Amino acid sequence: MAINPYHSIEEINGKRCSIVEKKVSAERAAFIRSILESSGQEVVSNTEEDGSVTVGVTNILFNPVHALYARSLRTSDKKVVTPAYWFQKQQEGQYYWDYK
Repeated sequence: MAINPYHSIEEINGKRCSIVEKKVSAERAAFIRSILESSGQEVVSNTEEDGSVTVGVTNILFNPVHALYARSLRTSDKKVVTPAYWFQKQQEGQYYWDYK
């Protein structure tokens, strides 16, 4: 039994991958791809028949939750990716924790 049951490994386009997100839109997949590639990961994606996209990385030890909260993900301009940035939330109030 895995320590983190949400860390899944599947095969995408003939490569074993650690799944980052499943059934996301093409825009969300492009956003995630840019973050992961800026952080040095090899990204593999697969478009389903309904238009949804599965995004994974070839590093099967990669866990997106651990990478996000360990602050090891970077944007293209080398800024740290925060959970609010990852989930594409905008700041709503004057405080940094007010997001919508």
